[in-house]
Amino acid sequence: MDELRRQFDLSILFFNPNIYPEAEYLKRKKEVVRLATEWHIPMLDHDFLPETWEHATKGFENEPEGGARCGICFRHRLFYTAEIAKKNNFDIFASTLTSGRNKVAERINAIGEAGAARFGVNFLAENWKKNGRQERSRAMITERGIYRQDYCGCKYSLQKKRA
Repeated sequence: MDELRRQFDLSILFFNPNIYPEAEYLKRKKEVVRLATEWHIPMLDHDFLPETWEHATKGFENEPEGGARCGICFRHRLFYTAEIAKKNNFDIFASTLTSGRNKVAERINAIGEAGAARFGVNFLAENWKKNGRQERSRAMITERGIYRQDYCGCKYSLQKKRA
């Protein structure tokens, strides 16, 4: 967000129906709201609708982390983001998903590009771990006391972490 706000007339969409439990969702949302407020970035806050994610990933509950369920999750969220970008007349959208240490940027960016093509908007394909960004991100998290989760967010990754 920090880099993008310097380059674009930025708005943030918070749409994360995959996050489990709701308390975790609220904790993550609170941090995004805090930064958006501090940096004066408008935020589109969409309802917490875990049933939409449950429906999309049904039948893939036993997939390993990084497997087919993750691709479905990325598609669900990125296609929705592309649709919202189109409805709000945004020229381009991006995702912070590639900043995750276990997220494969090429996979996420391909899905983002497909969503962009479907809805007629542009997608900023980036690997937010490259070019010193991961190090800057870690430093900012420490300096600003930003909450950082220790699992991707879905209940299946939480179950794996607890196991």
